[in-house]
This record gives sequence, C-alpha cells and structure tokens, in this order.
Amino acid sequence: MPPLLGVEDRAIFGPFSAALADAAQAVTLTHFDTSVIVEGKPAKNAAFDPVTIADRGAEAAIRALITAHHPAHGIRGEEYGVFEGDSEFTWVLDPIDGTRAYISALPVWGTLVALTRRTRPVLGIMDQPVTGERFIGFGDEAFLQTNHTPRRTLRTRNCASLAMATLCTTDPYLFTTAERTGFERLRSATRLQRYGLDCYGYAALARGGIDLVIESGLEDYDIAALIPIVEGAGGIITNWRGEPAWHGGQVLACGDARIHQEAMAILSECVG
Repeated sequence: MPPLLGVEDRAIFGPFSAALADAAQAVTLTHFDTSVIVEGKPAKNAAFDPVTIADRGAEAAIRALITAHHPAHGIRGEEYGVFEGDSEFTWVLDPIDGTRAYISALPVWGTLVALTRRTRPVLGIMDQPVTGERFIGFGDEAFLQTNHTPRRTLRTRNCASLAMATLCTTDPYLFTTAERTGFERLRSATRLQRYGLDCYGYAALARGGIDLVIESGLEDYDIAALIPIVEGAGGIITNWRGEPAWHGGQVLACGDARIHQEAMAILSECVG
C-alpha cells in the first residue's frame, strides 16, 4: 500500500491544500444564499443533479493554483474532468459537495480537496465556509479549525453496538432495490437516523457526533477527501465488502470498529 505523507510533504501540501480551499471559498461564499442560476446535469437514475456557476468557478480557481504551483500533478474534478499529469500525486476535487444543500441555503455542503498518492488518499480537507469549519486529515491524524477556536484534534466516539448508534445517509431513496434491503436492515438496527448532510455527515462522524455513515453511488471525488479525515480521527471507512473506498461506490464509514463489524454482517448480502 502506498505510504502516507511524510513530515516534509505535510509541511508543503498542508498549507497548499488550505490555500486551495481558500480560493474555492472566495467563489462559493460570493454566490451562497443568492438567486444563483441553477442548471441540471444529465440525470442519474432520474434524480435532479444541480450545478451552478459557484461549482464551476470554485473548481477553476483550485485548478489554476495547482497548475501554477505543481504542474506535474494530476487533477480529477467533478466539473472539469481529468488531467493525468506526470506524478505519483493527483488532486481529487469536489468544489461543492452538496449542491442541493447549497442552492437551498443550507450550510451542510462543503468543498472537498484530496491529495492522492498512487490512488490512495493521503490528505483531505472538508471546508464549510458558512460555519467557518475546516476539517483536515492525513490518515493518521485529523484536525478541526474554525474561525473562532484554535485547531483541535478530532476523535470519533466509542459506540459498542448498532443499537446505541446514530446513522446518517444523504438520501435514503438513492439506494437501489437490493441496496435498500441492506440499508433498511441497518437503519432499523440503529437508535437514531439523520438525513441530508452530504459530506458534513462524515465530518460529524470524525468529530464524534454520529457513529456511522452509509452511502451508495459515490464517485471518487465525493469521498477521497473524507477518507483521511475519518481514518485520521480513528474511524474506519470501506466499501460494503470491507475493501478500500478510494474509488467510491458503496461506502460505509464507522467511528468504532465494533459497529463496523456489525454493519458489515448486515450488508454482506447486499453488495453490488
């Protein structure tokens, strides 16, 4: 497995990734809670998939900085596709994860910036400009910065069983027929459920607010930045087979290994 970032790389790419988030923030805050024009992308499963000038402008701003400072690095972004580059490093970008929340003036969207090393996510930022929260992860450590408090270490919370757990998913209606069976079984095994949080659900897990997130149909740019944050906070994030979730698809994130094991037993018959 490719290594995590060393001290020298963290000293370079940590501040640089923060500059990328800052560049995106200048765009997304300009258009948030305004009458921004909303377009629909070609539908997936007949679902409305919105995009705005803020999505495109934020990704363009991030790409411009990467190209200027690290021209050999690859780039994979939701809005402008793939630049292969000539490096072991690739930046994976979702300028607004949760555009549906963004256009609804709900502050549970975020800008996702990931750095991958030979496909493994080794650095991730989830930036929520409205609340002033920035979640940062390196796979073996994770932090929260805000506008008002010093940077603090993130840790998931202990949860001995699903019966005591809080579950989150972005939309319970996005699971396919076979997946829905697994989701409903898992949902009914948990104590509390919260919906509609997009990337913010994973951030809540990393800070110890909820216990598991279950999703399906994710792209790599939906999840890559969140993996180093969840893992750096002590959580586990895999696909429904228990394999690395680097490429998206069916994703399960848990704050405690005990409920991950329970959840995997439930989902084992529903993998796609």
